[in-house]
Order: sequence, then C-alpha cells, then structure tokens
Amino acid sequence: MTHDRKILMIVAQYNFRDEEYEIPREIFERADFHVDVASEHRDDAFGKFGLKIWADLGFAEVSIHNYLGLVIVGGPGVMQLVHNAEVLNLVKEANQENKVIGAICAALSVLASAGLLEGKRVAVDTSQKEFVQEKGAIYSDAKLEIVDNIITASGPEESEEFAHVVVKALE
Repeated sequence: MTHDRKILMIVAQYNFRDEEYEIPREIFERADFHVDVASEHRDDAFGKFGLKIWADLGFAEVSIHNYLGLVIVGGPGVMQLVHNAEVLNLVKEANQENKVIGAICAALSVLASAGLLEGKRVAVDTSQKEFVQEKGAIYSDAKLEIVDNIITASGPEESEEFAHVVVKALE
C-alpha cells in the first residue's frame, strides 16, 4: 500500500451510523486505500448501534493535503458537526483543492453548512431535506448523486454502492 492512497473518514464522536462507517471503510481498504479516522478528539468514537472505533486524529490535527478525498459518515451525531468550525474548514479546504468529497445520509448537512451544496443536486436522507434545501441544495429523490467532486448518498442502505462510487472517483 502506498501512502498517497489515503482517505479521511470523518465521524461524530458519538452516534455515527455504524454501517455507514464499517461498510465503506472495508471497501476502501479492499481497494488498497489507507483510511484515517478523524473526530472531535483523538479517542474512542461510538456508533449509534454500539460500534466502538478509534479516531486516529482530532479535527485540529488533520492536514487535508495528505488525503485524496474525505468521507463524512452520517448518523444523528453528525448534527454536532454542522457548526464545528474545524470540520467546516476541512471540508471547504478539500473542496478548494478539488478533492473527492463523499457524504452519506445526514452528513450532507455538514456540506450544506460549509456552503458546498448551493445549486447542486443531492441525495439526502429525508430528515435533512429541508435543511439542505435552505442552504441552496437541490433535493433529488435518487439514492446517489455525483456533481463535480461531491458524491452524496441518501442513507445507510446505499453504503456499499456509495463506497464503490467513491473508490471509482478516487482512481
């Protein structure tokens, strides 16, 4: 594995969606990508359904230049990241560098808060439909949308297809 094939996965410290993390990570690693996980703190992070993982980095420690792309994992905890300046700056920086950015389910709210979805068609969980529309996104009832460097998926059922699309975009 080469060190230039790196993906950053962003998770909430608490209540991320287990399968939206586990399935894509497994697919990324099978495709020979190194995965780093970032959260509020370098510490344990906990999924909604009991998964416990280690966050390799706190948001303040991340240098987006080290990654080909980033993926934000959804789940109810992601709403804690919507106003997190460090996360919003990472996402904006990744976009400025035209890196592949993926967000699944409620994680699109972070991209919307960062101003990245204005005028773009997005696949998003219906719980976040109004929020992303208020931020200028165009709601699509598709399961998956790709616009420029941004890949969005509507929910956990799309985890596998979403991950494969991210891998394809990175290669």
